[in-house]
Amino acid sequence: MKFLNLSTVCALLMTVGYANAQQDRGEGVLMLSDRADSVAYAFGASVARDLKRTGLETINAKVLAQAIADIFAGKESPFEETEEHELIMQTISSAREKMDGRKRDEAHAFMESNKARSGVTTTVSGLQYEVIREGTGERPTLADTVTVHYKGQLIDGHVFDSSYDRGEPATFPLGRVISGWQEGLQLMPVGAHYRIYVPYELGYGERGAGQDIPPYSPLIFDVELVSIQPAVNAPVAVEADQAK
Repeated sequence: MKFLNLSTVCALLMTVGYANAQQDRGEGVLMLSDRADSVAYAFGASVARDLKRTGLETINAKVLAQAIADIFAGKESPFEETEEHELIMQTISSAREKMDGRKRDEAHAFMESNKARSGVTTTVSGLQYEVIREGTGERPTLADTVTVHYKGQLIDGHVFDSSYDRGEPATFPLGRVISGWQEGLQLMPVGAHYRIYVPYELGYGERGAGQDIPPYSPLIFDVELVSIQPAVNAPVAVEADQAK
């Protein structure tokens, strides 16, 4: 597992130490008196966010500050560097597992709750959908290229992608998108508008996708199937690329 290198940790520790000194003097607000202070704070804030993203919820700021002060004063660490790295790795791994467990539980709870709503159909794979408007045309196969209008959002309402916002529909081979799209689009006749609920197992899985789609994210897509362009002597894709 990737962990923070010592230079970035040092930046965080220096910032923590400065903040503690301000608080010890009874100052309620950290004052950044010059560019060096601003740079130190920027490094510290960035590293702190990285630590939080690993799932770390709390950390002893005073001990952090003491550690950086000791090292800069030339004092020996009570740990060998390999021991330090092992402590960091174990802590981050444990925090990540705890955070991932919460995300999985939240994802499963959402899908369980959603499937009980009136009008929602759940397939054998766990995909869920509701019909906003039924279509009357043909249904696509994995070998086809489809043109759709769509909006994708997380369960908290954050919209991560939208052809509506771009002002034009998207066209792509159906066999090259996530499994949830492959299954959901094949249920839709041309002209239909469905709302598709994709469990993370049929979406971007435990890794997520970029900054917009966190790991273990159920996805909600409003999809309108505009048209189908049947493939001519083209093989059906077996593996789906992880693409929006």
